Amino acid sequence: MANIIAIVGRPNVGKSTLFNRLTESRKAIVDDFSGVTRDRHYGVAEWTDKQFTVIDTGGYVANSEDVFEAAIREQVIIAIEEASVILFMVDVVTGITDLDDEIAQILRRSKKPVFIVVNKVDNTSLENDAAVFYGFGLGEIYSISSMTGSGTGDLLDEVVSHFEDDVIEDNGLPKLTIVGRPNVGKSSLINALMGQERNIVTPIAGTTRDSIHIHYNQFGHEFMFIDTAGLRKKTKVKENIEFYSVMRTIKALEEADVVILMIDAMEGLESQDVNIFHLAEKNKKGIVILVNKWDLVEKDNKTMKAFEDQIRQKLQPFTDVPIVFTSVISKQRIFKAVETALEVYQNRGKKIPTSKLNDVMLPIIENYPPPALKGKYIKVKYVTQINASSPMFAFFCNLPQYIKEPYKRFIENKLRENFDFSGVPIQIYFRQK
Repeated sequence: MANIIAIVGRPNVGKSTLFNRLTESRKAIVDDFSGVTRDRHYGVAEWTDKQFTVIDTGGYVANSEDVFEAAIREQVIIAIEEASVILFMVDVVTGITDLDDEIAQILRRSKKPVFIVVNKVDNTSLENDAAVFYGFGLGEIYSISSMTGSGTGDLLDEVVSHFEDDVIEDNGLPKLTIVGRPNVGKSSLINALMGQERNIVTPIAGTTRDSIHIHYNQFGHEFMFIDTAGLRKKTKVKENIEFYSVMRTIKALEEADVVILMIDAMEGLESQDVNIFHLAEKNKKGIVILVNKWDLVEKDNKTMKAFEDQIRQKLQPFTDVPIVFTSVISKQRIFKAVETALEVYQNRGKKIPTSKLNDVMLPIIENYPPPALKGKYIKVKYVTQINASSPMFAFFCNLPQYIKEPYKRFIENKLRENFDFSGVPIQIYFRQK
């Protein structure tokens, strides 16, 4: 099961700053004005060898106060349903507000571990002021400063102890999942693939309360299909579909070997698709992009190439990804999508013999060596593939600290040119000989 931390709280308490600190990114925009976060932000973080996903539930901002509060309530409830742990963030300077009380009330009814995170505690006198938040009756409080990072280590030590270690029974079959924004045709594709000869498709008991593993075995293909659709408990609130689909996507994505990212040909690749793509890349999953509703697009002989170029432009720097154009309604190329995903699965597990790696890569490096720095020349002596679940290569050299990012990209491109790693993120390390 994917471990998800949701950061909830009213606007302007520092949720995005904490999100950026945990994910070591600058993805969320931080400002002193409330309501800066308008998009959903989700990223991968790690603490004491445990990986987890962090969601910044900020930013459902509307101009009208009452609409805004309804939106915050809505996402807090979704977060409670979906997350493993909830960080309820409050501001020591402002103290307890009505909106804080309202969120606390919802959290008290939840069965999830809740941590009260008191932000902006930058000195000892504020430490004493933080005690007021015990009044929520939600247990221990954690004083932090998300700006400087003080207190976040103790908080995370406690948070990761609440993670569940669900071990999914691994039967050695490839695990595929289809993700994408609402209404791109995911359900139609699942139905089209599973629709025929229902008896061959046997659902295996859901490993978590919301994802079901379906054993697909027809037309010469056998794999596990991770489907998160339709197993949702209905909540009393009207669901915020987009936020909700993101939560669900993360869980399906973290269990899969290959992620089929489905996009709508009429809308193209949108920012949420790019977010999902980078999350899959960061998790070192195989990726296939499926452009659905292609039959609705007016075409000439250049349309497909232009559309493909546009997608690759937005996905840089990782652009070596198969793109399949399909129409689920007319069942056009839907099996091509599955075949491509299974090829990507093979690429993800591909092992290149060390001798072959050295025969191919060392002459390339000799012809195009890393740029010298301060008169020091870098000599790469040996290459080997590290044993891991996705392709990982170690290049042994005399001065690894002088190798810059552009050269790593050059090496990655050469690996991709000579060995087919289409659809799979590659990790490259330069190490001291």
